[in-house]
Amino acid sequence: MEAVITILALLFFAFVALGVYVSVKAVRVAKRGVERTVTQARRTVEETALRAKSYGQTGVAGELAQLRLKLRTSMRATQDTLNAGAAQDASLSESLALFRRLSAHAHELDEELGRLEREPDRGKVSSLMPGLRERTERITHSAESLRWAARDRAQKFSDDDLDALSAQIDMEAGALRHWSAADGGTEPAAWPKAPETGAADQAGPDAGAQNRPETGPQSEAGAGAPGRPQAISARDPRQQTAYPWQKTARPETTN
Repeated sequence: MEAVITILALLFFAFVALGVYVSVKAVRVAKRGVERTVTQARRTVEETALRAKSYGQTGVAGELAQLRLKLRTSMRATQDTLNAGAAQDASLSESLALFRRLSAHAHELDEELGRLEREPDRGKVSSLMPGLRERTERITHSAESLRWAARDRAQKFSDDDLDALSAQIDMEAGALRHWSAADGGTEPAAWPKAPETGAADQAGPDAGAQNRPETGPQSEAGAGAPGRPQAISARDPRQQTAYPWQKTARPETTN
């Protein structure tokens, strides 16, 4: 009895521990989902504000917004391309490592551009603009180089696979058209012959004439001989064998 109680207690604690683990796992997944959603929402709001500033403001403030918007758009497009390609091509792992290093410089530049947007000394900001443009151009150019190289690689693999598939389909189509015997196909099966009716059909007309039954007195005399076919004649209903339950047939009388 004590062993049963111990086993039940262990099972209870095991189920409790499993429930706690599943709950913690679900909470962590939900938390990551919420954080991802909040991050995307904040990024969307920031980019919308930057787009509005780039079109609505002039001078240094508008140019800073344009630089930030250009930098973010290029980096996000490159990240999406590399992540999508790395799932199918392991060779892009090195490209992803380089992109992470580039992302560090891009984040640093984006933060600096954001601080300069709130800088009240516009003269100082104007003096820094040439260097900011150059840094933005270098980062976006590197990001575009990685993005287009990954796209070209994926397109090349797709074209090679399509060429190989087209060649296989052409070979299969050619093989399917070789249905005649001259091209290596198989001939249709011959229809079965009609069943033979006797030895006379195989030996020819002469043998059939020899096996034909004779006519005349000799044939009538030998009709009862063994080995010859007997003629079949209809039975006389008056001479049929009577069964016990049948009456004897009456003899015919003439008037």
